[in-house]
Amino acid sequence: MKTDLSTYNNSWYQPGSKLKRLLWYYVSLIFFERGWNMSSGLKIFWLKRFGATIGEGVVIKPKVTIKYPWKLNIGNHCWIGESVWIDNLDQVTFEDHVCVSQGALLLCGNHNYKTPSFDLMIAPIYLKEGSWIGAKSSVAPGVTLESHAVLSMGSVATTNLEAYSIYSGNPAVKVKTRQFNTP
Repeated sequence: MKTDLSTYNNSWYQPGSKLKRLLWYYVSLIFFERGWNMSSGLKIFWLKRFGATIGEGVVIKPKVTIKYPWKLNIGNHCWIGESVWIDNLDQVTFEDHVCVSQGALLLCGNHNYKTPSFDLMIAPIYLKEGSWIGAKSSVAPGVTLESHAVLSMGSVATTNLEAYSIYSGNPAVKVKTRQFNTP
């Protein structure tokens, strides 16, 4: 069997109307993907207008790419660093106090290399309370970071990360338990 991309068909996937996607494309170019350090409040205004659910105290840095805001839920006091790419072909959920550091990639879609037509596969990403995605790290479709899990810099999460655990590498493996210093 060989790959035959001429048979590829993702017509089943309907992420939103063409007009909605076109309007978001231009709003995203102007208010999100530029290097201008516009206020997070203005970005949150636009995300909410396009259907995102956003909590209080959210910080969004410049050069952030969000594929479909209507598939995005962000809790309270979350941070999204510079040059983060949220490729949310499926739902992406941040609980409270989640940090996604600069250059991170959240990827909800992939292709099935086992089929000749290279079928599109999508799955949600769930970042539970206090989880942290380090700079230049990637999270694969269907992955959940449990409460206070850490994906260290440059790592790739292809499976779920346990609560209060620190993961590193490609693919990411647990390297230690997360402990907090108390004053």
